[in-house]
Amino acid sequence: MKRILTILGLMVFTQTLHAQSDSSRQRPLRIGVIGLVHTHVHWILGREKKDDIEIVGIAEPNRQLAEEYAKQHGYSMSLVYASMEEMIEKTKPDAVVAFNTIYDHLKTVEYCAPRGIHVMVEKPLAVSLEHAEKMLALAKKHKIHLLTNYETTWYGSNYATADRIKNMGAIRKVVFHHGHLGPKEIGVNKEFLEWLTDPVKNGGGAITDFGCYGANLMTWFMRGEKPLSVMAVTQQLKPTVYPKVDDDATIILVYPKAQAIIQASWNWPYNRKDMEVYAERGYIVADKEGMRMKASEEKETSEKVAARQRPYHDPFAYFAAVVRKEITIDPADLSALENNMTVMEILDAAKRSAKEGVSVKISR
Repeated sequence: MKRILTILGLMVFTQTLHAQSDSSRQRPLRIGVIGLVHTHVHWILGREKKDDIEIVGIAEPNRQLAEEYAKQHGYSMSLVYASMEEMIEKTKPDAVVAFNTIYDHLKTVEYCAPRGIHVMVEKPLAVSLEHAEKMLALAKKHKIHLLTNYETTWYGSNYATADRIKNMGAIRKVVFHHGHLGPKEIGVNKEFLEWLTDPVKNGGGAITDFGCYGANLMTWFMRGEKPLSVMAVTQQLKPTVYPKVDDDATIILVYPKAQAIIQASWNWPYNRKDMEVYAERGYIVADKEGMRMKASEEKETSEKVAARQRPYHDPFAYFAAVVRKEITIDPADLSALENNMTVMEILDAAKRSAKEGVSVKISR
């Protein structure tokens, strides 16, 4: 009898372990892709297959573009639907990633939020502060996650910089350099170029495309604190190439005890996403690969920085972890809605400043 009870006990224990194991193995997050006209979409289409997400549908009315990318990435055209509405109704995704125009981000949230579908958009959050405020209200009302993805969010060097700079005292000045030779010059496809250089669909030129990076990072460095004021200058250095939008912008953010200079341009002689962070007792210069630093009277040193650990190394792994409540977003985090609402306030003020030639105060 004792032996029988022991065997029964072992069976119950084994079944419990199997049940726990099954519950810990979650199915992939079902992802819908909204649009293919933003070439950052190659990030998810070309991503190595993992068990964290599954693309269940793609919404893209341009069949030719969808077929071109299908040949490149090997997905089935059975995944492609002519509209966002059809794709969502047929596939029932848990979440969507938006690779449509910035103007269409609002439409995406308007349709997805009431259905409880989480959304991650490519930077910036919205085409305007007005659109962003509507998106914020929808996300809060329907309790969905609304994230913004930036390439720089996944640079290990940014986090190493934020950590090391603490030992150098308070941040006094940060200079951001973001941009490239220009979208036409680097050869973006016609579908991307058409809306990227449209003042309505993109909300501006370089000031929108690359001004958002520095605003996002500075808001993070300042732990969500808003600047007191914003001043900006925009130019059309290549008016025959980009007749409708600016191709160069400089934005100055003034804080009570710090300053940020955001240099966003389609006129750099090379591709760049780097920054200089100056504190009371030293500085750090960082790019994607690593950093140079100097504290007080020490010699300057350089360091390569390793990639961050999963799920903080990749936007889609991160998105899945957030939706599953495996990680919690701080309001100041780079992907957070609160941070990116401040980014939109900064961009809105920068556009007004450039147009009117005045410093614009930020509501605090």
